[in-house]
Amino acid sequence: MKKRLLRLIKTSAPRSLTILVLVCGYSCSLFAQGIIVTGKVTDEAGGSLSGASVVVKGTTAGVVTDAAGNYSISVPDAGSVLEASFVSFIPKETTVGSRTTIDFVLAENLTELDEVVVTALGIKRAEKALSYNVQKISGTELTAVKDASFMNALAGKVAGVNISSSAAGAGAPVKIVMRGAKSITKDNNAVYVIDGIPMFNRSFGENIGKFSGRMGSEAAADINPEDIENITVLTGPSAAALYGNEGANGVVLITTKRGTAGKTSVTVSNTTTFSSPFIMPKFQNKYGNAQGTAVSWGTEQSAYKYDPSGFFNTGTNTTNSVTLATGNDKSRSYLSAASTNATGILPGSDYDRYNFAYRNTTSFLDDRLTLDAGADFIIQSDKNMTSQGVYFNPLPAVYLFPRGEDFNEIRVYERYDPLREVSVPYWPYGEMGLELTNPYWRANRMLYESNKKRYALSASLQYKITDWIDVTGRAKIDNSYYLNTDKRYAGTPTTLAGNNGFLSKENRTETQFYGDVMANINKKLSDDFNLSAQVGASIKDLRMDDEKVEGRLKHANLFSTENLDRTSGFKINADGYTEQTQSVFANIETSYKGLLFLTLTGRNDWASQLAYSDYSSFFYPSVGLAGVVSEMVSLPEWFSFLKARVSYSSVGTPYNRFMTQFFYSYNEESNAYDAPNTYPIYNLKPELTNSWEAGLNMRFLKGALTIDATWYKSNTLHQTFYAGLPASSGYSRVPVQAGDVQNSGLELAVGYRNTWKNFSWSTNLTYSVNDNKVVRLADGVINPVDGTTIEMPYLDMETLGDTGSPFVRLTNGGSMGDLYVNRALRRDTNGNFYVHPETGKLQAENIEDTKIGSLLAKSNAGWRNTFSWKGVELGIVLSARFGGLVVSGTQAVLDRFGVSERSAELRESGLNINGKAVNPQDWYEVTAAGTGLGAHYVYSATNVRLQELSLSYTLPFKLPGEATKLTLGLVGRNLAMIYCKAPFDPELTPSSTSTFYSGVDYFMQPSLRNIGFNVKLQF
Repeated sequence: MKKRLLRLIKTSAPRSLTILVLVCGYSCSLFAQGIIVTGKVTDEAGGSLSGASVVVKGTTAGVVTDAAGNYSISVPDAGSVLEASFVSFIPKETTVGSRTTIDFVLAENLTELDEVVVTALGIKRAEKALSYNVQKISGTELTAVKDASFMNALAGKVAGVNISSSAAGAGAPVKIVMRGAKSITKDNNAVYVIDGIPMFNRSFGENIGKFSGRMGSEAAADINPEDIENITVLTGPSAAALYGNEGANGVVLITTKRGTAGKTSVTVSNTTTFSSPFIMPKFQNKYGNAQGTAVSWGTEQSAYKYDPSGFFNTGTNTTNSVTLATGNDKSRSYLSAASTNATGILPGSDYDRYNFAYRNTTSFLDDRLTLDAGADFIIQSDKNMTSQGVYFNPLPAVYLFPRGEDFNEIRVYERYDPLREVSVPYWPYGEMGLELTNPYWRANRMLYESNKKRYALSASLQYKITDWIDVTGRAKIDNSYYLNTDKRYAGTPTTLAGNNGFLSKENRTETQFYGDVMANINKKLSDDFNLSAQVGASIKDLRMDDEKVEGRLKHANLFSTENLDRTSGFKINADGYTEQTQSVFANIETSYKGLLFLTLTGRNDWASQLAYSDYSSFFYPSVGLAGVVSEMVSLPEWFSFLKARVSYSSVGTPYNRFMTQFFYSYNEESNAYDAPNTYPIYNLKPELTNSWEAGLNMRFLKGALTIDATWYKSNTLHQTFYAGLPASSGYSRVPVQAGDVQNSGLELAVGYRNTWKNFSWSTNLTYSVNDNKVVRLADGVINPVDGTTIEMPYLDMETLGDTGSPFVRLTNGGSMGDLYVNRALRRDTNGNFYVHPETGKLQAENIEDTKIGSLLAKSNAGWRNTFSWKGVELGIVLSARFGGLVVSGTQAVLDRFGVSERSAELRESGLNINGKAVNPQDWYEVTAAGTGLGAHYVYSATNVRLQELSLSYTLPFKLPGEATKLTLGLVGRNLAMIYCKAPFDPELTPSSTSTFYSGVDYFMQPSLRNIGFNVKLQF
C-alpha cells in the first residue's frame, strides 16, 4: 500500500507536493493506513497539554501532542480505542466510531503518587513505593531564570540542600552540601549523575586563604540547562545507596531530553542578563589621606569624590540555544546547540561555553531491542576568574585607594620605562603590606586562562527477554582536555614574578569510562504480590595525566616555555593517577496489593584506593519500608492521601589514594623526590555513614494541598586523623581512624496549587533544619605504631583571615563550624579596657581560646510562587537562612585603612573609653586586621532575599500547519536583600570544596544582581 501510494504521488502529484511527502519520511501520516483522527488534549481549565500521549490501545501506534495540545493519528478501523494520558492526569479512552475529530479533557490525578520517578542507576520507580525523600525539579524551572551554572537555579527550591555560589562569578564552581557536612577530611559535595551515570566533577584553583590564586570552572558547569528534562535530588544516603561511595553525600540526578514520537518540534531561545554588584562594603569619601601616606586618616577633603563601585563593569551573560526533537514510533532523535558568553563585573574576566548534543533512541525486533546513543561536545574557556585574596585580586587596591587622590590618574595603568624598555604599572602608593599594585594591571597584565575541550559518548542497549524481564548494558566515555596558561608581565610585583615576567603552562587530560550491565525483573507473583528487582555489575575507571612547567622569563614578556629561566624559579611537575571501582549491586522491591512496599538494596565495591589493605572491598546495604496508609484505613474525604516510610542505609567512601603504601612525592622547589613522612597502615576501613530516615507524604483537598515531612539522622564513622610519631620511627605521622560526626534534622515541603477559570496559583514552601555534631575525635585512641594513647582534645582546621582572626576548631560535642578567638582588648584590674597612660592607646593580649558561635546555619527556607493568567506567568522565589556566623576580613582592612563608612562615623562621633578620648585610628590599629581582634568582625549570617523574579507572556499563534508559541519574559536574580546584617553576601563562598574555609570574606568579589530578558520560540 505504501509503495503504491508513493508511485501514485510521484506520477500524478505536483513536484512541490512530492517533495513535501518525501520530507515527511516514514512516519508521515500520508503513508499510514486506516482512518486519520485529529483532536486536542486539554486539562479541565482548557489549558493545552503539550506532550500528552495518544495511543491506539492494543497496538504500538502512538503520537505525542504538539505545543498547543493537538494530535493526529491513524487508526485501523472504527472499532479502535484511543487512549489519552499525561503525567499526573487520569488517562481517558474512547471508541473512535464514525468520528474523525476527538478532543480529550483530562482531570488531574492528585490523590495518589503514581508518577514514575528516576532513582539511583536510572531505575524507574513509582513515587508511592519510595521509602526515602525524593525532590523533583522540572527543566522549565531551571531555565526560567538562567544562570551559567545551572545549579544556582536550584537555590531556595529544594529542602535539605545548601547551595552556595562561588565568588568567582559566571561558570565558577557551586558548593552543594546535603544534610550537613559529614566528613572531616574529604569533600562533602554531592555527586552529579547524568542519565544514571556518575560524572567526575573537577574544578581548578580551589586553593584557599589570603594568598589564594585564581579559580577555574567545573565539569558540572558544562551542562546545558536546555538539555535537562528534570532533576531529581536524592538528599539522603538511603536514596543513593545503590551508588555506593559515589552517593554518600547525596546525588543530583539529571535526566536529559530525548526526541518525541509523532511530531517535530524546534525551540529557539535567548536569555540575556546584565550583572552588577549585589552587596558591597560601605565606603567614606569625607576624609582624605594625609600627605605622604596612603592610608585615609587625613583631614576632610572635597577635591576628589571616589566611588569604588565605578571600577566594576556591567557584566553580561548571553545564552542562545536551539533544540530539535523529532521521531516516530520506532526512532526518536534530539539535537541541540547552545552558546553561553559572559563577561564578569571585574575588568578582564570572562567565560565562554559552546555545547553540542545529539541523542537517538531506536527500537528493533518488534520493540524488544532498544538502542539509546548520545554524544556531547563542549568547548569552554574562562579568563581571570577571581574569587578572593590579595595576590591576584584587583579589589584590594580598588577598595583601599587613598581618598583625596584622583583615581583617574591610574586608569592609564602602565608607563613606559626607557631603562627596562618595557611598560610597567603606574602605582605611586606602594604595596601597603598587601602586595598592592595598579588594579587595571592585575586585570590586563596578569592573565590566567583556561581552555577546555570535552567530549562524551554514551550508549545503552536494552533487550526485552520476556514481558517481565529485560537486560540493559550501558557504557560512557567522558574525556576532557585542558590547557591552562598563567602570564604575568614584567613589572608585576616581584613576589609573583621575576623582573622579566612569569609563565606557567599546564596540560591536563582527564578520562572517565563507565560501564554496567543490569537485569530488570518485574513479575506479578500473585494477585496480591508483585516483585521488582534489578541485579547488575559496573566498572568505573578514572585517569588523570597532568604536566606543568613554570618559571621566570629570560626575556621580558616573551611568553614561551623556551624563554623560561632554568637557573632561577624554574619548576616542572608531572602528575597523574588511575582510580578504578568495580561493583556488583542489587535492588529488590516487593509490594503487597500496591499499598505496602519493602525495598532491599546491596552493593559491594572493589575500589583501587584499597589496594594493599586488609579490606579489599566493602559492602553497602539499605532497607526501606513504605505503606500507603490511606488505602489501609478510612480517612476523611478531605484527607486524600497518606504514605508513611522509613529506611536505613550504610554507605561509605574510600580513603585517599596511596595511604596503604609508601609514596614518594615530588618537590618542585628542590627538583627531587621527598621520602614518605606518613607511616602506611594496612587495616584502614572506608569512611562509613549510617543513616536513618522516616517521613510522611500527605495530600489534602483532592490533592490541592501537599505536605511532605522527613526526619533523618546519620553518623559518619572511621574519620581519618593523623597522629604524630617520634623521629626515631623514620616518619612524622601515622593515619588513625576514629571519630564520629552526626547530622540530624528535618526536611519539610508544603505545596498548594489550584485553578480558578483562567487564573492558577502554585506555591511551594521548603524548610530544613540540620544539627551537626562532632560526637568524637581521636582522643584516647591507641597509636598503631608506638602503642601510646593519642591526645586530641581538639583539632584546629582553618584560620579565617589574618593572624588574630577567628579560627575553626573541632571538639567533642561541638560542631564542624565552631568559631573560636584567642585575642581580646587588654583590661585593667577593674575590668576596664586598658589605656596606656603615656600613648593613650589601647592594647591587645592573648586570651584563653573562647568559642563565639558556629558558621553553620540553624535552618534554611525557600518559598516559590507561580501565578498564571491568560498566557501571563509571574514567578517569585524567596530564600532565607537563619542562624550561623560569617567573618569579614575585608571590613577589618577597610577600617584599618580609614576608607570604611564606619571609620568616618567614628571620627565624627568621637570615641571615649574610660572617660578618655581615644583616636579612632589607634582603635582600629588594635582591633582591625593584621594581629587584630577577630571577634570584632564576626556577623550574623541570617538573611532573607528575593532570590528570583520572572515575568513572561506567551503569545499563541499559528503558522501554516503548525502550532507555534512565542514567549517573552523579564527575569532577575538577587534583586533585593530583605534582611542582612553582614557587610557581604553570607551565601557567597570563596571555595566550593573546602568544608571549613567558608563564611569568610577576604576581598571576595561581590555576589551579582542579574536583570535581563528572555525570548523563546517553539514550533
